Amino acid sequence: MRDGANALGLSSMNVVSGAGHDAVYVARVAPAAMIFVPYKDGISHNEIEDARQDHLEAGCNVLLQAMLRAVGGVRA
Repeated sequence: MRDGANALGLSSMNVVSGAGHDAVYVARVAPAAMIFVPYKDGISHNEIEDARQDHLEAGCNVLLQAMLRAVGGVRA
């Protein structure tokens, strides 16, 4: 994830999160990571959450970079 963010000129940081989601189960059999994007006032998993479209797009592009790298090192 970090390499993908760097390739796109985005900042990244390691975060220890209590949010598990499917990553908890995937991590039992394969490396797992999650991509977090900023939310207005830091509120997520709530009906009032609000993320900017450009932040969501950046998160999707980081995921795309990770997927392309996983299938053969291809970079978009």
